[in-house]
Amino acid sequence: MILQELYAYYNRMRDTPDSGIALPGFSPRKISFVLVIDAKGKLLEVQDIRDTSGKKPRPISLMVPEAVIKTSGISANFMWENSGYVLGLDEKGKPERTQQTFEAFKARQHEIGDAVDDPGIIAVLRFLDSWNPGKRPSDVAWEDVIGSNLVFRLSSERRFVHERPAIVKAWLRNHVQTSYATKAMCLITGKEAVIIPLHAKIKDVRDAQTGGAAIVSFNRDAFCSYGKEQNFNAPIGEEAAFAYTTALNHLLRSESRQRLQVGDATTVFWTERASPLEDFLGNMLDPRADAAVGSADAKQVSDYLVAIRDGKKPEMIEDDTMRFFILGLAPNASRVAVRFWYSDTVEAVNRHIGRHFSDISLVKQFDRESEFPSLWQLLISTATLGKSENINPTLAGPVMRSILEGFPYPASLLSTVLERVRADHQISYHRAALIKGVLKRNFKNEEVTMALNEGATSVAYRLGRLFAVLEKAQEEAIPGANATIKDRFFGSASSTPSVVFPQLIRLSQHHLAKLGEGAKIHKEQLIQSILDGVDATKGFPAHLRLEDQGMFALGYYHQRKSFFTKKEEKQPVA
Repeated sequence: MILQELYAYYNRMRDTPDSGIALPGFSPRKISFVLVIDAKGKLLEVQDIRDTSGKKPRPISLMVPEAVIKTSGISANFMWENSGYVLGLDEKGKPERTQQTFEAFKARQHEIGDAVDDPGIIAVLRFLDSWNPGKRPSDVAWEDVIGSNLVFRLSSERRFVHERPAIVKAWLRNHVQTSYATKAMCLITGKEAVIIPLHAKIKDVRDAQTGGAAIVSFNRDAFCSYGKEQNFNAPIGEEAAFAYTTALNHLLRSESRQRLQVGDATTVFWTERASPLEDFLGNMLDPRADAAVGSADAKQVSDYLVAIRDGKKPEMIEDDTMRFFILGLAPNASRVAVRFWYSDTVEAVNRHIGRHFSDISLVKQFDRESEFPSLWQLLISTATLGKSENINPTLAGPVMRSILEGFPYPASLLSTVLERVRADHQISYHRAALIKGVLKRNFKNEEVTMALNEGATSVAYRLGRLFAVLEKAQEEAIPGANATIKDRFFGSASSTPSVVFPQLIRLSQHHLAKLGEGAKIHKEQLIQSILDGVDATKGFPAHLRLEDQGMFALGYYHQRKSFFTKKEEKQPVA
């Protein structure tokens, strides 16, 4: 199913003008330098074409003749390669092997190019035949070039040599001639096709091997059946294999707007046909991705999210019956493992995402915060030190599934958030939103509201409000204090109220005594109105369950926010 949908996506993108997806026989590769030569093959310049817009220069993606699938042997590409192959220069400390790679590259260019009457290929062959690594020019920063991928360009032209029409024709002719001979039924297309033993590597999966990893692989005898070897155990036609690997690498490229990171899972998504959801989902779940490449119009995204949160069909979606796909990949040695796979209609995805934003909808702590916090912002609030590498991978994937499939949030989500609150004593907007979402969806708590609910009967919620009032009284009585009761008592107050609150109420009398008459009366009335909802005959609860600890934290957040919200600005609780 996964490979079939990737195959279908490739065919759609191939027929889409300016999609940038590779055609058969070609593939995008990261290129850093260009060897500029004249018609006689003399090296005139080593041109640096890396992208320097960031902190460090980065190679750019160019469409080049399709890469060979390398194992442990020596295999050369056509008209591009790394410096070890093209120039006989590397830092691997094996000069004999480096010379062998250079000779293999030269032989490969002669194999295809000797029969081609083209000035470009003739110049490249002359360069390779005369090149001596030991007599390389001294005015080039070779330390930057070594290890990088290189292409060629004639000094009289702006296009690269591999883009010249005669060379393209020669490459495609050779590419077809070197196809494999084994034929069988292709598992993707269901038709008889030429089967290939190895598929192109999948690149840009975070923490996977830098050279790429396989998603379909049989490299041990234990994996094979009926005497078949390698990928003949899962026969996929040459054309279909190229299509699914090219489609997946296209989605995974660094500038892709259909790629995001969910914990340790590099995630890509697409729709059956062109849809605005392909542009918007990355912004919804991880705004950092779109920020790097130019996000969709902010108002369109906002209108889209408001519509689905309110249970309406977005105006820009004409057909919401088409299928939507999301694929999560994680590294696994020399392979890529499928972390999760999800498929549903666009209508269902919109409904589930809209329900998620409705569940976590909450009055913002600061105006600059987003009304629709992204998945990354929510997950980072659960991570130690607020670092993305500390996001629990066993939490990220299930949260993603909960959002997309409408399932209850992971059972560990509430405990994880509360653990971080107890550790750093911060109840941020994103943490409070997660707490609200879990209480509303998982525990079906009807008293969970967007803003302060003064009529809530939950004792835990009222105690959270009370704690916020006592803290505010302390802050006003002792301005600039290095620590408040939150820093010392929040964890115990939210778990064992009967132990802490009698002490806090006694302490509050000293704080209230230092306030002005008006502020003192207001605080005393507020404390009394909150305590009126606590059964005096039972006293403070000895222990609070996990759900009640969440209500405590939410009550604290709501009451704190209420202190800094003008009456005319206060939002409805629903």
